[in-house]
Amino acid sequence: MIPWLEHDSPFPEVETALTEVHGAPGLLAAGADLSPERLLDAYRHGIFPWFSEGQPILWWCTDPRMVLYTDRFTISHSLRKALKKVQRSIRGDGRWEVRFDSAFEDVMRACAEPRTDGAGTWISEELIAGYTALHRRGYAHSSELWFDGRLVGGAYGVCIGRMFYGESMFARQRDASKIALAYLVRFLHANGVEMIDCQQETAHLASLGASPIPRARFLGHLHEAINRPPIENWRPIDII
Repeated sequence: MIPWLEHDSPFPEVETALTEVHGAPGLLAAGADLSPERLLDAYRHGIFPWFSEGQPILWWCTDPRMVLYTDRFTISHSLRKALKKVQRSIRGDGRWEVRFDSAFEDVMRACAEPRTDGAGTWISEELIAGYTALHRRGYAHSSELWFDGRLVGGAYGVCIGRMFYGESMFARQRDASKIALAYLVRFLHANGVEMIDCQQETAHLASLGASPIPRARFLGHLHEAINRPPIENWRPIDII
């Protein structure tokens, strides 16, 4: 049995998270809400929500934890070519643009669209409302790729201090999500963010340079990073 959280219930200690539930390790608790206060408390303790439509809110703290060190982001040959093309356009005809935080809710809704691999549909209206409230408070951010005024790719997550928690990405054109992520990683690295929390291990994340580390090591870094001054100016910078 896992603890059921009421509105005012504190989270249990993360070490009590179940080691495996249907192949997924780290289920900690269920219930409560997705208010900005609850979400911030969760992220400050290395806890994140992940649940499907029709389920109660489920809270997780996985072990091991998938993370991406910002100085280890892997740029493949094809991605480097795509980044150079975008960079040339930004400096030239302007058909391609990279923006931060200009369409946060649109990025979330695009991430929520059904995909051929079955991913994306776990982002419910309740989650969108919770994270857009965080965005309005300056804690949630989006990296966006635009082409001819259309949003074609993006990524979003939560930032507390100098700790970034990646949530989801989407692409409507080839490599669009990776380009948006690459600009985000470049910006975070330049602003002293050493680690991006990727939460769960996947082959896609591993191909970008992410790797699993023990939860204890992740939490040790998190507790130091969240107490550093927040990033003030969220503006894309040149990547290549």
